[in-house]
Amino acid sequence: MDKLSFLEVIAAMAVFVSLLLAVFLLTVKTERKLENRLFAAFLIINAIDISGLFMHLFVDSYNLKAFKISAYLLVMPLFYLYVNAVCYSDFTLKRKHLLHLIPFIIVNLILVPKLYLAEGAAKEQFFTTMWNSPEMLVYQLIGELQYFFYIVGVFLVLKKYRKIYLENYTNPNTLLYKWLSQLTVIFLVIHVCIILKNIVRYTQHRDLFIWLNIVAGTVFLLAACWFILKALNYPELFRRIDSTLQPTKDFAETLETENKTDETKSIQIEQLKNFMVEKEPFLEPSLTIQELADQVNIPVRELSVLINHHLNQHFFDFVNEYRVKKAMTLLKDPTKKEYTVLEILYEVGFNSKSSFHTSFKKYTNQTPTAYRNS
Repeated sequence: MDKLSFLEVIAAMAVFVSLLLAVFLLTVKTERKLENRLFAAFLIINAIDISGLFMHLFVDSYNLKAFKISAYLLVMPLFYLYVNAVCYSDFTLKRKHLLHLIPFIIVNLILVPKLYLAEGAAKEQFFTTMWNSPEMLVYQLIGELQYFFYIVGVFLVLKKYRKIYLENYTNPNTLLYKWLSQLTVIFLVIHVCIILKNIVRYTQHRDLFIWLNIVAGTVFLLAACWFILKALNYPELFRRIDSTLQPTKDFAETLETENKTDETKSIQIEQLKNFMVEKEPFLEPSLTIQELADQVNIPVRELSVLINHHLNQHFFDFVNEYRVKKAMTLLKDPTKKEYTVLEILYEVGFNSKSSFHTSFKKYTNQTPTAYRNS
C-alpha cells in the first residue's frame, strides 16, 4: 500500500468513527442535549473536512469540494460554543451567536465569482491553480486569524471555569476541566500539523506534505476513539457552573470596603473553623460554598472572601484539608484498622480515589497507605 492509499484509509476510518460518534450523541437520551448536538455538529464538520482526502474517489463536484474547504471555518466556532455549553449550566444559543458564521459567509462570497458562478473550463482551471490564487490566500489568512481568536477564547473559558469551580464547589471531580483542556491541546497539535502542511504545500516536498496529512488524520482518529472511551468510562463526567458566578477577586475589594472590620473578620473565621470541626459539613461530597454559607449563617460572598482572600485558600482546598485531617484520624485509629483506604476516603467526603490521594499527599507528603503504616 502506497502513502496516498494509506492516507485515504486513515481518513475514511476517521470519518467513520466521527460520524458514528455524532449519531450516538444525537440519539442518546440525556439532559445535556445542547452540548451533545454542538459536539455532534463539530464532529460532522470535521468529518466533511477530512473527507476531502478521499472525496475524489466518489464525487467530482467542484461546488461540493468548495463547500468542504469553507466548512472548515465552522469547526472552531462550534468547538468554542461546545466548551461554553459544557462548562455553563445556563448556556443557550442566541441570535448573537450567528455572528460566528461571518468568516464562513465571507469566504463563500469571495469564491462566488471564480467558482460558484463559473462554468466548465473556467471552474476547472480555478481548481487547478486554486492554492496559488489570491482568494485562497485570503481564506488561509482568515482561517488562521479565526483559529487564534477561538483557541484563546477556549483557554480563557476553561481558566474562568476552573477558578470559579475551585472557589464554589468541593466535589473533587475535576475531570471535566482536565478532559476539555486535553481535548483543546490535541486540537492545537492537529492544527500545528495543518499549518506545517499548508507551508509545505508551497514547496517541492510532496512526500512530507502527504506524511503531515497522515499525522493530522491519525491524531484526529485517535482523538475520536479517545473521546468514545471517555464517554463510556465516565458517563457522569460533567459538573457545570452558573455563568453568572464571578471569581472572588471581582467583588472582593468592593465587599471589603463596604463593611466588616478586621475584628469582625477574625470572629467570622473562628466561627467558621469551629463549625467545620464540630458539625463536619465536609462529609457531604457535593458541598458547595452556597450550602456552607447557609449552614454557618454568613453571606455567601463574605464567606468566599474569607476563605479565598483571608485564609488564602480555594474553597476546594479549604474543605479538602478538613477531609484529609479526618482521614488521618481514621487511618491511625486502631478500631478502624479493618477499614480499607477506599472505605475511609468515602467516609470523609471524597468520591474519587485519585483526588483523595492527591489531596492527602499535598498535606502530608505521604500516600494514605504509607501514612497508616508509619
